[in-house]
Amino acid sequence: MSDRTLASVIEAIPDECYEKPTWRGLAWLARDLLVYAAVVAALAAVDSPWLLVPLWAVAGLAISGLFILGHDAAHQSLFESRRLNYLVGQLAMLPSLHIHEAWVFGHNRIHHGHTTRQGMDYVWHPSTPAEYAALSPLRKLLHRIEWSCLGSGVYYGIEIWWRNMICFEPNDKMRAPIRRDRIVVGTWFALFSAALLAWGAAAYGTAAGALWMWFKVFAVPFVAWNYVIGFAVYVHHIAPEIRWFKRREWTKYRGQVEGTTVLHMPGWLNFFFHNIFLHVPHHVDMRIPFYGLPPAVDALREHLGEDLIERDYLLRDYLRATRECKLYDFDGGRWYTYGDAAVLATPAAQAA
Repeated sequence: MSDRTLASVIEAIPDECYEKPTWRGLAWLARDLLVYAAVVAALAAVDSPWLLVPLWAVAGLAISGLFILGHDAAHQSLFESRRLNYLVGQLAMLPSLHIHEAWVFGHNRIHHGHTTRQGMDYVWHPSTPAEYAALSPLRKLLHRIEWSCLGSGVYYGIEIWWRNMICFEPNDKMRAPIRRDRIVVGTWFALFSAALLAWGAAAYGTAAGALWMWFKVFAVPFVAWNYVIGFAVYVHHIAPEIRWFKRREWTKYRGQVEGTTVLHMPGWLNFFFHNIFLHVPHHVDMRIPFYGLPPAVDALREHLGEDLIERDYLLRDYLRATRECKLYDFDGGRWYTYGDAAVLATPAAQAA
């Protein structure tokens, strides 16, 4: 176990990584809003499957780009002004239907406060073989879907967005701000849906055409966004070499350094993801704006040595993780496949 502290890691990050001029954040916001608006306009204008399918993929990425700006603003890392961070965070999260203050609580305080800690971090928290064995057949099926290579959107939509965002029950202190932000998101959804339905009725002249416009411009991009962001969060914290820790074994250093990665993605993908795959410095100090993450990685590379998990990320890495990382043994600190867990559950294996 490393004797380093998180504070010592933060000290290694240069001051310039924290600079966040207002104009720069607003410029990135304007760029991502223009990209999203262009994709919405293109989706509204076309009906050919050959154009819609790639546009749906780009729409999911465009929503992700805005969301990551909102994510930075929610961390107070996009601007110096708390009010501007809130306003931009609220705006940038509207296309993904995320409730700003509910996200701040779940993501900033719980996920970042207890990254890869058993029973605390709710984001892609693995089940143990015993917990999986106790599930009903239907829940086992859902687990197999969510932890498959095609399940990231199902997982994010159900476990993160629905259960921990929409159905989240705040305490008395948080109830008023979360209720306010729910009203904001609900109003946006109602107005945007009404506009799309009216647009579709005018363009196609039928009720079916109105519903088609809403479906192709809002519904499918929203599903695509869940898959994109679900994949992103998965690769940040799930891999054969990433450990999750029992509560007493966990430390801030282990969670924020050893519990995530620095992954180098293709430039076209980073156009939308704003360096979010350079995840170790983001977890080390949430105050770093996304454009300060590359120099922060350079500073931490020498300081952290072998504790830094860094590599070029390939599709085969994701496929390997979704094959091997199904269930987790917190006592032994290792991942199991469903097959491994089934063998362990046999009387012969238990006797041994």
